[in-house]
Amino acid sequence: MADPDLDFTSGDAGASTTFPMQCSALRKNGFVVLKGRPCKIVEMSTSKTGKHGHAKVHLVGIDIFSNKKYEDICPSTHNMDVPNTKRNDYQVVDISEGFLSLMMDNGDVREDLRVPEGDLGKEIESKFFKFKKCLYKVSSADMVLFRDLTHI
Repeated sequence: MADPDLDFTSGDAGASTTFPMQCSALRKNGFVVLKGRPCKIVEMSTSKTGKHGHAKVHLVGIDIFSNKKYEDICPSTHNMDVPNTKRNDYQVVDISEGFLSLMMDNGDVREDLRVPEGDLGKEIESKFFKFKKCLYKVSSADMVLFRDLTHI
């Protein structure tokens, strides 16, 4: 018999965190996986076909989570992995005990994200206590979170 605790009304299809795209189809300001890290493409150049018949694409990307620069060279006809990225905007409702209370567009509240360490965390707290209204942008790619803050 079926387990009554299982809920199949929503969920994903267990899809991969990346999908393949031909290197020549990638564009500046797009996303690509370089050295195993999801990166935003900041520079891209293509060399002419050489003696062996393949044009090479030189990619320079910035890791979307750590801001480190990564480079790679790939034949233009080969596939590269592109991360499935997802971005959500939340309104900061409260900050307590080092955790953020974030409200989604549909009114649901999420309380499982810690206030980030360092300058971003200090900026979130100061903007929240100063303006009482600010948006927190959470992007996820490869099961990692990236956070950005704007006040409204």
